[in-house]
Amino acid sequence: MCLESSGKPDAWKLARPVWGWGRGASPRPTPPDTAACDFFTVPTVTFRVLYVFIILRHDRREIIHFNMTTNPYAEWTVQQVVNAFPYETAPRFLIRDRDSIYGDYFKNRIKGMGIDEVLIAPHAPWQNPYCERVIGSIRRECLDHMIVLSEAHLKRILASYLQYYHNSRPHLSLDRNSPTPREVEPASLGEVISIRQVGGLQHRYTRRAA
Repeated sequence: MCLESSGKPDAWKLARPVWGWGRGASPRPTPPDTAACDFFTVPTVTFRVLYVFIILRHDRREIIHFNMTTNPYAEWTVQQVVNAFPYETAPRFLIRDRDSIYGDYFKNRIKGMGIDEVLIAPHAPWQNPYCERVIGSIRRECLDHMIVLSEAHLKRILASYLQYYHNSRPHLSLDRNSPTPREVEPASLGEVISIRQVGGLQHRYTRRAA
């Protein structure tokens, strides 16, 4: 991570990071107090398009909030950020793209929360890699195998997947642990069993005494 400073005596104690990644390059490490957000779309069986909004914390790859709507706009979107960070839990940085959905209202509310927005370059989704990766995982490991009937149905599906994602799914960047850490289970605890999750699409493996 590169840092730049204005050189002024009253400059921030921690200089603002320079976010710049080229296509195909590995993302530079981000400050620990960083979150990212993004939209993705899901069609229903009746061809209704649902816009799903997620907010992800970088440190543990935790999806701290998700919601959906058929008509995303700035006021609705910023309310999701407010709901995700109650009281004084807001991160210092929020990475997002330049979608027109956000608008001036979103920018002003985010600034009022003390969050510094980090906008990625136009048409450069790889500069928001953790959000892009988790959206891809949601599609490959869950939604690509299901037909969504309605908004309520999609909420149940995503809630089920996120329970698996947070408590069971291993992440290479977390030393093959899950966002909610799991303890290593010694062989003395018993045989390994498989627990079906996400309707049987995924499994959790644990030990159980005979």
